[in-house]
Parts: sequence; C-alpha cells; structure tokens
Amino acid sequence: MSEAESTKPPFGAIHRHGFVRVAAASPRASAGDVAFNVEETIALAREADAKGVDLAVFPELNLSSYAVDDLFLQDAFLEAVEAGIRRLAAETAELGTVLLVGAPVRRNGRLFNCALAIARGTILGAVPKIFLPNYREYYEKRWFASGAGLEGLKAEIAGQVVPFGTDLLFAAEDLRDFIFHIEICEDFWAPQPPSTLGALAGALILTNLSASNITIGKADERKLLCASHAARCAAAYVFSASGPGESTTDLAWDGQGSIYELGELLAETSRFDRGSELAIADIDVQKLRLERMRFGTFHDNARLEGHPERRFRTCWFEHKPAMAEIGFARTLRRFPYVPNRPEQLDLDCYEAFNIQVQGLVRRFEATSGTHLVIGVSGGLDSTHALIVAAKACDTLGLPRSTILGFTMPGFATGEQTKGNAWLLMNALGITGEEIDIRPAATQMLGDMGHPFASGEPVYDITFENVQAGLRTDYLFRLANQRGGFVVGTGDLSEIALGWSTYGVGDQMSHYGVNAGVPKTLIQYLIRWVIKTGQFDEATNRVLQAILDTKISPELIPADGESGMQSTEDRIGPYELHDFFLWHILRHGQPPSKVAFLAHEAWKDAGAGLWPLDYPEALKRQYDLPTIRKWLEVFLFRFFQLSQYKRSAIPNSPKVSAGGALSPRGDWRAPSDGNAGPWLDELKAAFGD
Repeated sequence: MSEAESTKPPFGAIHRHGFVRVAAASPRASAGDVAFNVEETIALAREADAKGVDLAVFPELNLSSYAVDDLFLQDAFLEAVEAGIRRLAAETAELGTVLLVGAPVRRNGRLFNCALAIARGTILGAVPKIFLPNYREYYEKRWFASGAGLEGLKAEIAGQVVPFGTDLLFAAEDLRDFIFHIEICEDFWAPQPPSTLGALAGALILTNLSASNITIGKADERKLLCASHAARCAAAYVFSASGPGESTTDLAWDGQGSIYELGELLAETSRFDRGSELAIADIDVQKLRLERMRFGTFHDNARLEGHPERRFRTCWFEHKPAMAEIGFARTLRRFPYVPNRPEQLDLDCYEAFNIQVQGLVRRFEATSGTHLVIGVSGGLDSTHALIVAAKACDTLGLPRSTILGFTMPGFATGEQTKGNAWLLMNALGITGEEIDIRPAATQMLGDMGHPFASGEPVYDITFENVQAGLRTDYLFRLANQRGGFVVGTGDLSEIALGWSTYGVGDQMSHYGVNAGVPKTLIQYLIRWVIKTGQFDEATNRVLQAILDTKISPELIPADGESGMQSTEDRIGPYELHDFFLWHILRHGQPPSKVAFLAHEAWKDAGAGLWPLDYPEALKRQYDLPTIRKWLEVFLFRFFQLSQYKRSAIPNSPKVSAGGALSPRGDWRAPSDGNAGPWLDELKAAFGD
C-alpha cells in the first residue's frame, strides 16, 4: 500500500463523501446575564465538538440576550459582552467546531447587531445585521445601526482585528464546499434576503442567527421561509431562534432551530424546551454544488445581479476536519422515489398515477385509433399499465372494452402469471384474448437453425429475444388490424438497465406510459390503488396476487434445480438499482459516494423508516460488498450498455423529480459511451 493510500480517510468518513455536519444551537437564555450566556454557549460548543459538528449556529445576540432594550446603550454592559467574547474565544480554541454567535459590536461610534464567526479561538469575521425591524413589537433602530453598504472594512473586537461587513463569505481551505454565509433574523424576512446574494456568490450553507419571538402560526411561517429559500437558492439553510429564558416583558420565545437542504427538513430542535439543545444534520454540500451545475437559472440570476462573487470577500480558515468515521447524522430514504412520510405518500401516489392517466388520455385523444392495445403478462409492469389504461377509459367515459389485452404465453410462461393475467383482464372488464407464440417462435428458431428447434436445451439471448420480439410484433400488427395503438409497459428501472429487447421488442411502443416510473414506485402505486379502492374488490385481490409473485421475464423454462427464472437474480435487486439511479441521474453523485449512501440506507433492516405498510417479508438489508457488486452492474449497464436503447425510446410522461431517461428530457448521453470513468472511480475508492 502506498503512503497516499495509507493516509486516505476511511470509507465511512462523512467528510470523504462531501458532507459537512451542522448544528442549530438552542442554548438556555437569560435576560441579560452575559456570564450565564457565555457559559451556556461554551457548554454547547463543547457538546457540538464532541459530536463532530463542523458548524454550529447560535441565536441572534445570544451572548448579550436579545430583549434587553436600553441596556444595549450602557457601556458597562457592552464591556461585559466584549469580555465574554474574549473568554469564549479562549475557551473554545481547542475545539474543531466553527461557532456563529450573536453579539452587539461597537465600531466608529455606532452599535451593530452582529454575528461573529469564531474558529479555534480566532474571530474570522463580523457580519452586521442589515434590516433592523422597527414596527409592531420591534424597536431595533433605537439601539443599532444598519450594516447596509458597509463593505471592505475591519473592526477591533475582543483584542482581535477582524474583517467587518456584509460582504463576507467563509470557506474552509481544507474541506471542499464548506462555504457559508451569515445573515441575522429580519434579514431573512426581506423581499430579497442578503443570503440570496451570498448564495449567488458561492455560499452553499446559508445561516440565520435569529431572536424571533413566537406568536401563533409563526413557527409555520419560519418553516415555509426556510424550506423555500433553501430550495430556491439550491442551498442548505440553518436557522436558530432564541428560546425560553429571554425576557418576557412583552414577548415569548420558543427556541425553534431547523436545518433544511434543498427544501427538505433534515433536523429541528424541540420548541419551548427549557434545556439547551442541538439539532444536528449532515449537509450534502457536494450535492448542493452539483445541483447548481444543473440549475442554469441560478447562474443567469448571478449574471443579472452583476456576479455578486466579485463584491464578496472570502474569509479562509483551516478547518482540520477529523476525516474519521463519526457516524452519519442524516436519515436516508431507502426508496428515494417513494416517500417515507405517511402524510405525503397518498398525495405522491395520487399525483404519479394521475400523471400517467392524463398522459395516456391526451395521447389517445390525439390519435385516430379506437383501441388501446396492451400485452398483459401478469407481471408488475403490464399490470400497472393496464390499470392506468382502465382509469384512462373511465376518465374519457369509454367502455373498458376499448382496451384490447393480449396474453401471449411462451416457452417459460407459468400458469400462475397467465392465470393472473386472465383474472385481471376479466375483473377490469377489458377485451381479452390469448395468442400462443410458441408455434411462431419455434418456426423462427427453426428457420434460423437455432439448436432449440432441434430439441437441444439452449436458452441463449436469441432464444429469449425471439419470444420478446414476437410479442411486440404481434401487438403492433394487432394495432394495425384493429385501429389502435400499443401501450408500452416498460418502466424507468428497466430503461436505466437496458433490460428490454430493442426495436421490435418491449423497448418499443406507441406510448410508454410507465417509462417515468421506477419499479419500486410501481409496486407501491399498485399497493396504493388497492388501499384507496380505485377498483373493485375482485380487481384488488388479483392485484395483490400479482404483487406477491416473483419478478421474472419468463423467457427461460424452469428446471428442477434452479426453478423459475428471476430477473433480480440476474441483474440485481431493483430496490438497489432504483437507489443508484436516483443519486446518479438526479444529482450526478460519484459511484463511491453512492455506495456509501446505499450502505447507510440499507445496512440494517431494523433501522430507519420504511414506506407505510411495507411488507415485513420484503424488508431486506445489504452489506457493502453486495452493494458494490450490484453497483458495478448498474454502472456498466447504465453508462456503457444501454444508452442506444434510451436514445430511441417512445414518448412518455415524466413522473418524478428524480428524472426521466428520455433523450428529450433529463438525460442525454452518447449511445456509444463508456463506463470506464465511473467503474475506475469506484475501484479506486476501494483501493483496487
């Protein structure tokens, strides 16, 4: 092993994979007891350091207290605050956590409401508040001067001369993408918050030190603002508000702290808790950077604002991250395409199902055909496409007999799946027919001189594709004959892996109604259809039986030893492939990081959240070697083997924000690409 390899951080270290651990700190407060406030800040700083926190955000004016009114104009009080800052810097000099604390700062005969960034005892900079509320219960202009227009300045604070102004960004020299901006309370309520410019200048983590008293409904307003701002700025947003202990002369405080990333809540503190608390989450700053690379509007906005990065100063600091395995402070979704939260699941399933229905309705209206033609195998994909087609007929007020369903048994078709296909067609009331493709397949194999035609058990790719191709060929000719068009059944997972027969095969149709839906979501959509009573009980019973059937293409006959052909045995678990697809397609994450994320999500079936009512028998877990094995399969098939099929896929509706694979949509790539860079990155990460 080389020296470089021996010093490489362990695979499980979050900093190796582009994460920064942040905390929203909610300390016990006081009504102006500076010594108490400093002591509480030091205690929480030590706790944050012990928990591996890189950045801890405290409330506005937490060192002095916020609601102390004219005490801000007393020099003795301000001297006590400055002494407190000096003590805080000295007593946290050995800690690795960057602290953002609030304090009044005197400069040039004026008093500013400031946030101080302190790292290992050094004050990196002081950012003054710009927007000073002076309405309703607020009276800040009585005590403070606005920081508006103050750029390129310095200030002497607690014996240190530090950058001072609203033009400051803070960035670690030794931890990529650890770049943050600071704003204070009311700044965030402005139509254009200062953090917008900070984000446009390059900050990936936006922070807000807030006092923000509580009134009925205000907590929801804060959440709305934090979530929307993080989404709009393609950033993380860390918010910390003052808690109980502040003066309640006229106001009350709840200590709400929260951490958002791209609009998603990662962690929050308890409200109205009288104790000190840290809400901690690992921010994926690499993902944020990659998101901005895809977000052209973000860069257009920066250009229209005159490229704010030219107006900001960057305060660089040596962070010295631990680069050790410190756990993972983040909840990952095993199924990125399926929500974990019960309250969101019904809405997402409703929207996904109706996107497909409406897409098919519009396409059918635009054609001159009179029938929807679909191959019904009794498997998940054709089942879902069929119930979408049935609902489309209901929407259009057409009889379900408009749908022409064909089951086409081949050499490996099982009685269970064929039986389910017929049960489903009958339950839905569509026009069902059966065409046995074995005679035609035998004729074609014989014409080709294939050994199977002579009685040899040769089940190669030709044997499989003759059957798959014949099925699609029949469907297209039947559509010609009966005035219809072919509804495609292939899903997003199969398209990603190239698990389809090209051309005259299941890769082709007149409209690919399932092409935007991954296998894991299809399973849950069918469960949702059952749960919400979209069809009658007879249909629901068949749908449940289909869900309980092993996924198989049924192209190779079963034997006494191996049993029925399993798709997942050959290409890997769809639940892993869908996980890989989300993080690579949606975010462009490197393979080593995808492996890390997959391991964190899937290493323990008993930990974390599963989608509502997910069957216990299907809850699986995977170790890192297994994840790596199937990730290599995914990378080869996705980047090198299958793009030519995606370059020629039919029209289909995009369903998920995770993306679609149409060459007219989210993914464009050369059909003759190479998976080498991705496979090499993964091998290097494991020291191969």
